[in-house]
Amino acid sequence: MTTKIAPMAAAMVCAGLLVSGCAPSLSGSAYSRSQARETQQVEFGVVEGVRNVMIEGTKTPVGTVTGAALGGLAGSTVGGGRGKAAATIGGAVLGGMAGAATEEAITRRQGFEITVRLDNGRFIAVTQEADEPFNPGDRVRVLRGYDGTTRVTH
Repeated sequence: MTTKIAPMAAAMVCAGLLVSGCAPSLSGSAYSRSQARETQQVEFGVVEGVRNVMIEGTKTPVGTVTGAALGGLAGSTVGGGRGKAAATIGGAVLGGMAGAATEEAITRRQGFEITVRLDNGRFIAVTQEADEPFNPGDRVRVLRGYDGTTRVTH
């Protein structure tokens, strides 16, 4: 019986991973398809401070559904009758919670909160993925898209 469930469980995991795809990048160098060829306002400034932060991962239904399906499958192999039904439901609930937590942990990213003193004297802080080093005193560009996206680049 377990030999029939293992291939099905593997297929469901693969399907869940394919459907979820990769988490969108929060890098200052990454642009979404809709941001390509769009005008951005450019301001210049100096980095005043950089703080390490954690950018939380995605929380989509994919992790929950995949985990619930796998938990339900695992639970359905336990016992028989009403006990089997309870184990299937319990496995689905626990699997769903574990799947959601796993998705969030896998897609979590290290980030920087970059405080910039703009040339006009104003201060702003931008949080983005930590894929490019910034240090106090660095001369930077601040790019603001009309969709509300702001990024800091060298």
